[in-house]
Amino acid sequence: MTLEKNKFIADILEIFRNYPERKYTTQQINDILHLSGTNKYNDVLKALAVLEGEKKIIATSNNNQFKLAPINQTVIGNFRANDRGFGFVRYDDEEPDIFIARPNTNHAINDDEVEVKIIKPVNPWGDNGAEGKITNIIEHGVKQIVGEFMPYSDVQVKKTGLLGYVKSHEKKLANNLVFIKDTGILPQMGDMVQVEIVEYPSEKAPRSMKGIALKTLGNKNAPGVDELSIVYQNDVKDEFPQEVLQSAQQVPDHLTTADWQGRRDNTEQITVTIDGDDSKDFDDAVTLWKLEDGNYHLGVHIADVTHYVKSGTPLDMEAYERGTSTYLVDRVIPMLPFRLSNGICSLNPDEERCVLTCDMEITPQGEIVSHEIYPSVIRSHARLTYDNVNKIIHGDEEVRSQYAQLVPMLEDMAQLHDILFKVRHERGAIDFDETEAQIIVDNQGKPIDIKLRNRDTAEMMIESFMLAANETVAKHFSSLHVPFLYRVHEQPDPEKVKTFFELANSLGLSVPGDAKNVTPKMFQTVLEKVADQPQEAVITTMLLRSLQQARYSPEPLGHFGLAATDYTHFTSPIRRYPDLMVHRMIHSYAQEGLGEDVQNKWDEQLDEVAVHTSACERKSIDVERAVDDLKKAEFMEDKVGQKFEGVISGVTSFGMFVSLDNTVEGLIHISNMLDDYYEYNEKMLSMVGKTTHKIYTMGDPIEVKLIRADAEQRQVDFEPVLTLEEQKVADKEKARREQQNNRRHTTKTQHGKSQRNFKHRSNKYENNKQKTQH
Repeated sequence: MTLEKNKFIADILEIFRNYPERKYTTQQINDILHLSGTNKYNDVLKALAVLEGEKKIIATSNNNQFKLAPINQTVIGNFRANDRGFGFVRYDDEEPDIFIARPNTNHAINDDEVEVKIIKPVNPWGDNGAEGKITNIIEHGVKQIVGEFMPYSDVQVKKTGLLGYVKSHEKKLANNLVFIKDTGILPQMGDMVQVEIVEYPSEKAPRSMKGIALKTLGNKNAPGVDELSIVYQNDVKDEFPQEVLQSAQQVPDHLTTADWQGRRDNTEQITVTIDGDDSKDFDDAVTLWKLEDGNYHLGVHIADVTHYVKSGTPLDMEAYERGTSTYLVDRVIPMLPFRLSNGICSLNPDEERCVLTCDMEITPQGEIVSHEIYPSVIRSHARLTYDNVNKIIHGDEEVRSQYAQLVPMLEDMAQLHDILFKVRHERGAIDFDETEAQIIVDNQGKPIDIKLRNRDTAEMMIESFMLAANETVAKHFSSLHVPFLYRVHEQPDPEKVKTFFELANSLGLSVPGDAKNVTPKMFQTVLEKVADQPQEAVITTMLLRSLQQARYSPEPLGHFGLAATDYTHFTSPIRRYPDLMVHRMIHSYAQEGLGEDVQNKWDEQLDEVAVHTSACERKSIDVERAVDDLKKAEFMEDKVGQKFEGVISGVTSFGMFVSLDNTVEGLIHISNMLDDYYEYNEKMLSMVGKTTHKIYTMGDPIEVKLIRADAEQRQVDFEPVLTLEEQKVADKEKARREQQNNRRHTTKTQHGKSQRNFKHRSNKYENNKQKTQH
């Protein structure tokens, strides 16, 4: 069916969707669409037949009229609120979200689990999703809120029994004030406060809630409180319970004789850690030498955290609850207490440490021909940084001299990395060469610079070795057919792939292959075509959006992005609970065997662990991104009025997103595009001027002017820099809008005066009437 026919059927279905109780004849449909002629009438008949066949509409008893088919569908999903009052409910990963108009929200707030009655079905021939009405709030998703406290006067407190109210800085919750009861702590004006919600919006109070103040995080302007507010709003714990800290304190800070039992002594191997300059916890170390037959021996040693964090202990339960460490701009919220993460579990130089070792023998062609996974003890010979290793590999004589003993091994490591990278590339693994932003802050937490960090050989080399170990461990246990925890990345969603293909084609990039049978190699080819081109960042972003989210699963579903059949997370147990769980299973199978009882023990746990840790990971990523956005907006606050070169990184019906070279992203709202009336072309992901036909498209370079940077809202706003003639048009439009707003304000004021005068005359008349009667 052609796109034109699809649209024609979609337009007819929209008539029924908009008025679900009405009945229409074929002629009425014809008239509504302003059609004429026998052919058009017949087209309407055919479209109605299609809709009736699809059971979207039904014929009435006399068959002369049609109406929308009855909708009896009720679903349960998660409500995502918009700051303008409406929202969407996600109920199925395979189905589009349900739109909930403001009158139909039933006072639900963001993240509520809700029951929704479908009042308008999805239009499969167009872009209109289903619309619904929330009939029941099953469970409130937000139990606590963090916001700025505004106190009441003593008179108001006495009258209402309320201390004041808290307003969240989160857009989706900002419309719902939380009035504070006098049964909790007493905050001060301007404090950021954590509040427990005890009463939610209702028919009586549709926009407000009541709560009890639990904790004051500090004044909103105090250093670090802005980050802390995001942390607490997302329910990420920044402090360890006393019981957990006491448990950590009981762990020795050195190896004992008992720690060596059942472990191989690898302390004589030349082993090093290679991490960033600012790293404090080292959970992986590597060693490498060449064998006589030309093969490579690669040893990847990972901190054996499970040796100290035993299942069911306070340390373990707290690590499980956190799920992961969270890395903010100027601090880390660790999964494990400092004594473990930076002490006995960290592979510090010249210290004996318990590890799980994965030894691999790799041919010059990159094939892993043998491997062994076992517990051992190592002693790191050096704490190397990416910067110094890169200097060694690139021939810096001063640094090479400093680490002369290690230079041959590091050169062999670089050589093996090239081999492993080539193997991954040939099988189709997608290599995202993303630029990472490092936000530099002063001792008050204020951002003073944004530096870009590009991956060089050392970073990619360690990545290659960790990927090889993760894949080897996953293959080992997958081949044993025992319960195990995998890191999976499933096939991308076909609709998202289709959108990506359309974008690539609009930018002049042909994608090889069929969109219905996608392979990683197809995406890899596109990335190669745009390498070092202006569109690279946009293509990378859109490609990432078209992919599924990686997650944890007991099923070996493969990893699409890495083009790997089996994959797990084994290499970071200090900061990820799934890795710790993988280590625990490795020990269990080695010590207890592969019997049915052992397998059942793990099988019962894995589903819950996979779901929980995947959710923890997403929450942590959300917090990290929110803090980055906060600091980037704060960094831009003193640059309002300045001009910048950027790239259009997103186009929507309400405007365009622009990404600057320093990775700051901001919005050009359509209301700030005043040189013409712009229309959104969804298919081409572009804005088109109605008069000038000027086109803004994804990936286009653009010069912008910063007009607003709001750290509190984590928002940056731009406007396009225009030519002299375009600016004249924009100035005229701006003046026209200001005049229009002034007229509205004047009319409103006059209306208010008129109402007050009328009220005054009415009161005067009533008073005189009462006097006369008296």
